[in-house]
Amino acid sequence: MATDGMETYSLWIAGKFMAGNGEILSVEDPATGEIFSQCHTASEKDVSDTIKVAENVFRSGIWSKKSRHERADVLDKAAELLTKNLPDLIALEVRQTGRAVRELQAQVPSLVRWFKYYSSVLRTEERPVLPTSGKLHNWIDRKPLGVVVQITPFNHPLLIAVKKLAPALAAGNSVVLKPSELTPLTSILLGPILKDAGIPDGVFNVLPGLGVSTGKALVSHPLVRKVDLTGGTVSGRAIGSIVGGNLARYTAELGGKAPLVVFKEAEIDAAINGIAFGAFVASGQTCVAATRIIVQNTILPELLSKLRTKAQSIESRMGSPKNPQATMGPLISARQLANVEVLVDEATASGNAKVVTGGHRLTGTSLFDGTDFSKGYFYPPTILEFTSSVSHLDTRIWLEEAFGPVIVIVGFDTEQQAIHLANDSEFGLGAAIWTKDLSQAFRVSEEINSGIVWVNTHHRNDPSSPWGGVTGSSGVGSENGLDAYNAYTMTKSTIINYASNEETIANDDWFREDAKDVRYG
Repeated sequence: MATDGMETYSLWIAGKFMAGNGEILSVEDPATGEIFSQCHTASEKDVSDTIKVAENVFRSGIWSKKSRHERADVLDKAAELLTKNLPDLIALEVRQTGRAVRELQAQVPSLVRWFKYYSSVLRTEERPVLPTSGKLHNWIDRKPLGVVVQITPFNHPLLIAVKKLAPALAAGNSVVLKPSELTPLTSILLGPILKDAGIPDGVFNVLPGLGVSTGKALVSHPLVRKVDLTGGTVSGRAIGSIVGGNLARYTAELGGKAPLVVFKEAEIDAAINGIAFGAFVASGQTCVAATRIIVQNTILPELLSKLRTKAQSIESRMGSPKNPQATMGPLISARQLANVEVLVDEATASGNAKVVTGGHRLTGTSLFDGTDFSKGYFYPPTILEFTSSVSHLDTRIWLEEAFGPVIVIVGFDTEQQAIHLANDSEFGLGAAIWTKDLSQAFRVSEEINSGIVWVNTHHRNDPSSPWGGVTGSSGVGSENGLDAYNAYTMTKSTIINYASNEETIANDDWFREDAKDVRYG
């Protein structure tokens, strides 16, 4: 519906759009600062009512007990319908996130792979038969958990929602999704798409809202059997304590400060392209952004010169995210822009870092396409050069997740120094190594504390490949692959005694009058 010409989005509950009883959110275009739509939010009562609906639908078995092949058919249909709706979804995703359309035209179509992958898991999963002693047949089934809550961030609204939804729905759960209050719109539009695909009413619900109200009510509800969060480390710890109090399951993909190590054995031009992609895609607003660039000193001058040229080329083609030729869009909000500015200014003011290129908010008019940078939250690709002195690496820009297009470069001499610098972080989500020496790649990848290590590439993401951190600051559990599907299920062990009646009577009388040994277990 519309208010004063501005489209207003509602909650998606039980297969239909419904007004919420919370406050109305304004959704901003970060490229222009324009409020272009509004969105209802869920009150505590909305949350409670929706979870009860989802629980009742789960208990009805209309989805949770549907055969795996029928669920697989629905996921395949969801992939088909998602593909048909891509143009509208991409346009809206560009507007609410500020991401360059060239990025989202590559990213969003790839989401169908998650529905297809978990459809295939359902069709091919085998039930384990365990080698239990005696004349017993023991097999394992996987059963859905019940109502699960999924909380997604602003940077990849559709991607992260689908990554979570596909395994949860494949397993037979009922889902309540809370998207970021900054980018809720495309997640809401998944509702009618999944309904048309055959998801029963009440199995998938979307409740936009603020974390302190809607989010807290969702993760605190005693009927919720799992919470799956992608967000910041501080909120991840707070939510984890609430979920643990309810003895529910928890998966959290949290912060990152990814190192990217370039050895002298690397193909430098390929590494330059890898650094640029890893650091500046999504304007640096990714959890695995390559933000700490660790370069062997013998190649540092050449790499730095080429990387400066690459960053300046990207900056020269910044403009409207809707422009198919534009390289990079704005940051998501004024708050995020301010955070990046503070971290960069602190590093340079301290004398621990010098700006190689970038380092200031873009203002004025884009020479590329006439975009007025001052209306949005544009920040250019920024390179800061550090000395190799460890004492300088206590600067916040080295330690904290900036979530912006800012990298710091530090040199090293030996392989062990590179490993030490790479592991100098509380985070352990993503990391990358660039070298043509295969032995070196194996040695270093084993020593880097990270849940994901890429060699001669960055930010590869496939439905089959686990995605998660190795420290509490980077999260708990992982997304993708069979691990994610299994995390949305519980195991049910069924044991059948197939011994004859005579054997059972002879061997299983625990309280027999003679002294013959009886079995145990």
